[in-house]
Amino acid sequence: MSRNSKVLTFSDLENELLEDGYITPEEVAESNARATIMAELITARNEKKISQRKLEEMTGIRQPAIARIERGTVSPSVDTLLKVLAPLGKTLAVVPISEK
Repeated sequence: MSRNSKVLTFSDLENELLEDGYITPEEVAESNARATIMAELITARNEKKISQRKLEEMTGIRQPAIARIERGTVSPSVDTLLKVLAPLGKTLAVVPISEK
């Protein structure tokens, strides 16, 4: 890498896509919300030392579906999210969007 090369961060890429009009602020917010939900679900499951299989037993949601939710390859319904989060001691909340 040359001295003048700059490492492009995700934030830099996001800002560039926003400036060029390829994505909207709403799309960024939606993506960030999904990522936050996935991360919180995984963190809560790991903190409780619950496997995806055990979570399947507790919720009736199949393990492959739980894995897809955690990977972000599906958009689960609110009902499904609530069902998965409850045994982890979590729920969803509607809160004001913070301004940057």
